[in-house]
Amino acid sequence: MYQNNLLLPSVGFFIIVVVFLISSVYADKLYDSCSPPSNSSCGFVKNVTYPFWDGRLPDHCGHPTFKLNCDNNTLSINIKSQTYYILDINYVAKVFTITKPEFTNGPCPVSKSLLKNTTINSNLFELTSDSQTAILFYDCSPPRLVLEPPYGFRCAMDTDYGRPSTPLMSFNSDVGYLAVNDQTWEKQLRKNCSFEVDIPILRTEVAKIATGLSNINNILKGGFKVKWLIDDGKCDGCKKSKGRCGYNQSLEQPTCLCKNGVHDPSGCNRPYNHANAPTDAGQEDLSPVESNKTAVILGTGIAACVLLSSTLCFFLYRRHRKKEGSSSAQFLNHNKSYSPSTARSNFNILNGSTVFGVHVFNYRELEEATDYFNPLKELGEGGFGTVYYGKLRDGREVAIKRLYENNNKRAEQFLNEVEILANLRHENLVNLYGCTSRQSRELLLVYEYVSNGTVADHLHGKQSKQGLLPWERRLSIATETASALVYLHDSDIVHRDVKTQNILLDSNFSVKVADFGLSRLFPLDVTHVSTAPQGTPGYVDPEYHQCYQLTEKSDVYSFGVMLSELLSSLPAVDITRKRNEINLATMAINKIQNCLQEFVDPSLWFQSDSEAKIEITAVAELAFQCLQSTKEMRPSMNEVLKRLLTIQDQLGSEVDGAEVVDIPADDVLMLKGDMSPISPPREDNFVARYKPNASV
Repeated sequence: MYQNNLLLPSVGFFIIVVVFLISSVYADKLYDSCSPPSNSSCGFVKNVTYPFWDGRLPDHCGHPTFKLNCDNNTLSINIKSQTYYILDINYVAKVFTITKPEFTNGPCPVSKSLLKNTTINSNLFELTSDSQTAILFYDCSPPRLVLEPPYGFRCAMDTDYGRPSTPLMSFNSDVGYLAVNDQTWEKQLRKNCSFEVDIPILRTEVAKIATGLSNINNILKGGFKVKWLIDDGKCDGCKKSKGRCGYNQSLEQPTCLCKNGVHDPSGCNRPYNHANAPTDAGQEDLSPVESNKTAVILGTGIAACVLLSSTLCFFLYRRHRKKEGSSSAQFLNHNKSYSPSTARSNFNILNGSTVFGVHVFNYRELEEATDYFNPLKELGEGGFGTVYYGKLRDGREVAIKRLYENNNKRAEQFLNEVEILANLRHENLVNLYGCTSRQSRELLLVYEYVSNGTVADHLHGKQSKQGLLPWERRLSIATETASALVYLHDSDIVHRDVKTQNILLDSNFSVKVADFGLSRLFPLDVTHVSTAPQGTPGYVDPEYHQCYQLTEKSDVYSFGVMLSELLSSLPAVDITRKRNEINLATMAINKIQNCLQEFVDPSLWFQSDSEAKIEITAVAELAFQCLQSTKEMRPSMNEVLKRLLTIQDQLGSEVDGAEVVDIPADDVLMLKGDMSPISPPREDNFVARYKPNASV
């Protein structure tokens, strides 16, 4: 056993030595491969270096977002799907001047489709103080040019620009204006012009036009200045240590490539010298080329020795494999208390392809999938982050959650969500496709894309105007959500943020419960977990606020609020309602006891037949029970699910012809404290419809 324990560390040591030697030799190739071409200039821009690079160099020679193209002696860069010409690069100030190609000949591009607002990636760039945003207005009336601000122009045959009418003349008027920091004029022009586009310009050019030393054409051709934000000074240190700045694609971070076989983000601080190289003034050190040759020869010899040793270790390993298997089984038998949480401390991915069993995505792929997190692709706000629509390279449609901050607390919530979802399989839980590593520039979670919005959208949000959500569908949403929560509770997980915004609907209106950032894994031997109150106002268990104790009944309370929303079509919190009705839970308890008809969505109530009204009444009773202030008075989620299945399957047939129009308080003993449940469904029917531990 002792001999076997020494075996694997030995193999690991030899492998590390081989990798180190190979990487040392390969690092020289990396350094050489980033040598500037004989002509690294393009147009007016000379000596293009890191973070910029062009197609003539490997991609590790520059930052991935800073790839340049040189066409017709003009240098250009693509930022957020828009092309810009580069006029100048100042590496000391980390500022470059760019202009939009469509405005190089004046304010009238050859096609109206080219008129787009200027957008830059705020994570990588920012406008300098030398630049300011102006507005170009088109199709303006009356057709009057002015000599003072805002500055006018025409897009027809014009002596200023000497060019004929273009497709822009699909506008009714050929008159346009350039407005610079003048809110009075902007307000007026928005009334008189049909089209506008934002464009940054240089303040110095604006000052010139005001004195007659420049014109609109020169302002637009002069472009604007942008500062890049990716370098924190490490590249400067790298250059001072005689290295070349590069980019590690695996770690997604800058690095320093050195002549002597070392590449380290901190610079070339470990120079390689031959062990016996003389250092006297009259003698010379080995040249880098000789030094590299020596390293290659030495490395090859050592690698051969390591290979022989590794082969011997392999045979030893095969001899002891059976014994090791027996020992492993013994270890597992003595460590039955292991849970997925113990993997949390080992989550430090560098080049790994999975974590907790889910795929680890490259940040660049997800950035491309969302069009560089284009605001137009935002799906909404999730727990602790914004959710974007994306399309992966393999064609899959996904929803990508981008955490607001990348700090220790957010990293913990990130890991929490990955760990929980990685081990769950249920038809009513959203699928997690993967995530980025903790070493990535940002923490991103990748889910299946659920196309039909949230329950909140359909009840009182942007999709509520498309038509009433019928009662049968609402009851189905409640039942499927309850099924998902029962599955979570049976897996010792409390969701902690159950709300209609976290209940997604697919094209068939089937439920997908999402957003597990606040969820908690329950230890097997406790009945509650103490934790600071979190969640969404209007949904949080009132008992949880008092004693900070988290139980499965906290989810039951939140589910009761969700049932109240399904009944009333009202949001959980609305400050425009009466003071005692701002919180929907409070309003529901009062109305269900005294006047249910006033609480239920009027359209839903009056469009329902007598059988549906009985079901509505039964669901209202269930919501009332879930909203009890103490957890002992609430049913479990398992009981809630059974009652909902009963309502769906049996209640209608058992009370044929009954007519319900209201529930006076005296007529409903159940709402006054008698918590006896509705008769449960047949056992065989329930098992067929729901299996708590079934995987999908």
